[in-house]
Amino acid sequence: MLKKTVVAALMTISLNCLSQISKTQAEPFWLGADISWTPELESRGIVNYTTDGQEMENTALMKHLGLNAIRLRVWVNSVNGFNTPQQVLEMAKRAKDLGMEIMIDFHYSDNWADPGHNNIPKEWEGLSVIEVKGKLADHTRSTLRLLKDNGIDVKWVQVGNETTNGMMWPIARIPDSTETYAELSNAGYDAVKEIYPDAQVIIHLDDGYNMFLYNYVFNALQRLGAKWDAIGMSVYPQWSNRDQSKPEAVDDVIANINSLAEHFKCPVIIVETGVNVNHPEEGYEFLSRLIKAAMNETNGNCTGVFYWEPEAPHSYNGGYDLGAFENFRPTKIMDAFTENSK
Repeated sequence: MLKKTVVAALMTISLNCLSQISKTQAEPFWLGADISWTPELESRGIVNYTTDGQEMENTALMKHLGLNAIRLRVWVNSVNGFNTPQQVLEMAKRAKDLGMEIMIDFHYSDNWADPGHNNIPKEWEGLSVIEVKGKLADHTRSTLRLLKDNGIDVKWVQVGNETTNGMMWPIARIPDSTETYAELSNAGYDAVKEIYPDAQVIIHLDDGYNMFLYNYVFNALQRLGAKWDAIGMSVYPQWSNRDQSKPEAVDDVIANINSLAEHFKCPVIIVETGVNVNHPEEGYEFLSRLIKAAMNETNGNCTGVFYWEPEAPHSYNGGYDLGAFENFRPTKIMDAFTENSK
């Protein structure tokens, strides 16, 4: 994420996605967080605490706060030694021991991938599209095989992170190489299904307020025969220039979710959201409204809400201010998860 500059599809998509909806109807609503920064923070000696001052490992702290799932990103050849497949495995083991479900987020890059940064891995530069498809599939399979061989179940897999403008630039950038974007998404989809046939494969865009954007991208992918099981969405009022105190800051997201689910016959999951940590009361009010609306106003079309890096220290990594902790403790923002987990 960091930020922020800025379908099974085929012609049988409706049958595939309808089967996914039927699978999720009996499941709990998923309350989750991407906590991929945890190993890096731990390496720097950072520890987290409950609101009353009890030291607690971060995955366990998420469980303590009412979350039932975590999301973990993976880079190809990590530029900083973090977000590697082995590290993802170690984090996934923690989640498994706590009975939490797991989402794997393939960035298909050596560093951050989002609408403003979606660069092809250095090792894959100069390869043909066919060769890159093979590399992507091998990376996806080997990472997931590592998890499966160690007893980890994976519920969701993202084939790309915020691929609003395509992926692995320049070879699969929208609009110039949308067909390649669809081909690479399918290479990831097929590789996931080889290892975890029941995992939901997600294609993820940013700016969940932008109905035009989502229809543009997913209509193009559907036309080109791309496959997916669920649509992933980022919802950041700050990045979308929305006043989070206004009703439309939630209403417009819910309208987009319901429209997408009706049109593409598949569930939607908010895989990233975040609010300004400097205004915890306002953030709590927005997040609570978003979770409640996603639970109760989508007819089951939205299956979960995930916060992006709630544990991120305010002073860390250039002053990222959309976390939900202050002084290494949860702020009021996280109460939105705790209250809605009951």
